[in-house]
Parts: sequence; structure tokens; C-alpha cells
Amino acid sequence: MSARAPEGITLSQAAARRLAALSQAEGKSLMLRVAVEGGGCSGFQYQLDLVEEAQADDIRIECDGQAALVDKVSVPFLKGSEITFVDELAGAQFVIQNPNAASSCGCGVSFSI
Repeated sequence: MSARAPEGITLSQAAARRLAALSQAEGKSLMLRVAVEGGGCSGFQYQLDLVEEAQADDIRIECDGQAALVDKVSVPFLKGSEITFVDELAGAQFVIQNPNAASSCGCGVSFSI
């Protein structure tokens, strides 16, 4: 079951399983840092990175012992979102299912509000 942060952001079990597998493959504990930046073809874009340490002001979202981190500036853009992992014919990737996005580009990396 995913854990919901006070901001309503969740980390899915699929994302937690993938983070666990990546951590095991690397031999160290990894977390997924999610940030929203200006840019992209739709106005805003997601920045996803694997990191070993959290920043002091990060919001931590946990599921099944794994964690995603969101900086406080990005939280308003991600309220109510689910961070998940999809493995489809087109590719495998972490995905943000964001109810605040009015539209997004075809690749799902950028969005508008």
C-alpha cells in the first residue's frame, strides 16, 4: 500500500519495488528525487533523479521501505499526485500521475497547469 504524504502525494508499490530493485543492483540505498522546473514543451517539466541522501527541506514520501523526495518549491505543483513506475512496450520509467496538470506533452515529461 502506498503511503500518502500530508500534501496528498503518494509513492506507488510499483515505484517502491523498482526503487528496491535499483538499490539492490547498485548495492546502496537509493531514493527518487522528484522536482518541477520551468521549461519543457508544455511550460513545466519533471526532473527525476536517483539520490542517496535527502536535503534538509525535502518532503519524504514512503512506501514499503522505499522513499521519494520532493522539494518544498515543487510540492504545490504535485499535490495529490502519484509517483509510480510503468513497464510497457514503449519503455519502462517512473511516471507522475498529476491531477493538477491541465495538459501534458506526448512523452509525459512536461505539463501545463
